[in-house]
This record gives sequence, structure tokens and C-alpha cells, in this order.
Amino acid sequence: MKKVIIVMFLCIASVQLSYAQAKLPNFTTTNTTKSEQEILQLSQDKWRWMADKTVDSLKVLFDEKSVFVHMGGSWGKEQELSVIESGRIHYKKAEVYSAAVNFIGNTAILLNDIDLVAVVGGNEVINPFMVTEVYIKENGKWKMGSLTFSRLSRPVKME
Repeated sequence: MKKVIIVMFLCIASVQLSYAQAKLPNFTTTNTTKSEQEILQLSQDKWRWMADKTVDSLKVLFDEKSVFVHMGGSWGKEQELSVIESGRIHYKKAEVYSAAVNFIGNTAILLNDIDLVAVVGGNEVINPFMVTEVYIKENGKWKMGSLTFSRLSRPVKME
């Protein structure tokens, strides 16, 4: 847990990132490496699984010690899965405007500028966020270590 927090802090505070611009559903661009494409695709899959409530796939992706930081607080894997499965917060989709991936050893840090479309209490809500995703590669597989939402002050981008 400490390691994930320290890596996130270092990334946000001091890492210079190269941006790979993309909108869903096509994350890949000619400027990305194979490893970056792998992480971008995994992130895209995660947003789809959250929207579709595909909890079995999310259980495999989320590390047992994963942390999720939302506007209302933070919690672990089981509570996040419970919230998604129950529909208390139902993610409909994430409109990704830009994504940046940086690697530090076996850790991948992904920053997304998104509009998150969700249904909360029966109402559709669109909020702009900078989402930080931290993935750790263990035994050849990527696991999500943390997912952090930081509210942006920009106006929501309308289609």
C-alpha cells in the first residue's frame, strides 16, 4: 500500500509524461509503444467492464490490496466491486480525451483526462476527472493497484 502511494506521489509530483491522444474506442496511436498500448487497452477494457458490471473480469484485474479513491472517500477491492455490481453508482461510460502512460520498473502509471458518465440515484451525471490508474506487473500479468479520481474544474465536454 505504501509503495503504491509513494509511486503515485512521485509520478504526479515529478514525472515528465509523454501524451498519447485518443478517444474511445480506439486508444492506440502510432506514437505508442507495445507496452503503452497494452496498458491503454487494459484501461479501456476496465471502463467497459465497469459500465457492463462485468464483475468477474474486474475481480481478476483488481489486486487484492487495490485502493479506489473517489470524491466520497476511499475503499478497497471488495467495496468497489460491490458498488459496481449493486448499481449504487453505475458507470455508463468514460469519454477519454487524453491518456498518458509512464513506466517505473514493473509499475505503469496512466493518467486519463475523462468525462465520466454515471447514473447516481436514477440521474445521469457527467463529471470531468483526471483519473490516475496504477498497474503493477506480477508474474507476467498486470494488476490494478489503485484508481484515483481527481475532479477537474473545466466544463464538461459535450458531444
